Amino acid sequence: MSSIEHLFENNREWADTIKQDNPDFFSNLAKQQTPKYLWIGCSDSRVPANQLLGMAPGEIFVHRNIANQVIHTDLNCLSVLQYAVEVLKVEHVIVCGHYGCGGVAASLEDKDFGLIDNWLRHIKDVQRFHADKLAEIKDQAEKVNALCEYNVIEQVANVSNTTILRNAWQSGQKVTVHGLVYNLADGILKDLEVSCSGR
Repeated sequence: MSSIEHLFENNREWADTIKQDNPDFFSNLAKQQTPKYLWIGCSDSRVPANQLLGMAPGEIFVHRNIANQVIHTDLNCLSVLQYAVEVLKVEHVIVCGHYGCGGVAASLEDKDFGLIDNWLRHIKDVQRFHADKLAEIKDQAEKVNALCEYNVIEQVANVSNTTILRNAWQSGQKVTVHGLVYNLADGILKDLEVSCSGR
């Protein structure tokens, strides 16, 4: 049987380093959770929300799934969104995709991937919405990256159209939904300039 003992050692070193810099960090962190941001991102291990935003634990509430989707029947995502907006009172909901996303790329292929095909069906809908623009792109990597952007734009619309955000805005709560794409090649975020802060 393989061991994960090295992960516990890594954890101890990480915690010790933080305590050396700030001895009260963990005791303060344990007392409350007051992030201003909800991050809805891809499960891809190369896209770590806290690190790429330069934020410490406790500063961002995170939900991740394959291809950063917000589907109106996904009770997991909706529960996270509701808790973040109604209980934590986050001020920003960030939907962040990334270029070269495997889920987005798989949705462009005419192959059977099994169970995940049901999840990717939603990205195929995004493809259909933007079929004319995607058809003009001949390079496959560029097509994947364009669809990554279109997918984020659609997910921002999905967040904005949930009863959770509509009710928050109707009650006067200040919360803005943003759409970003992360570039794995250089670590830089791109603002897709589709932010929404109410109707």
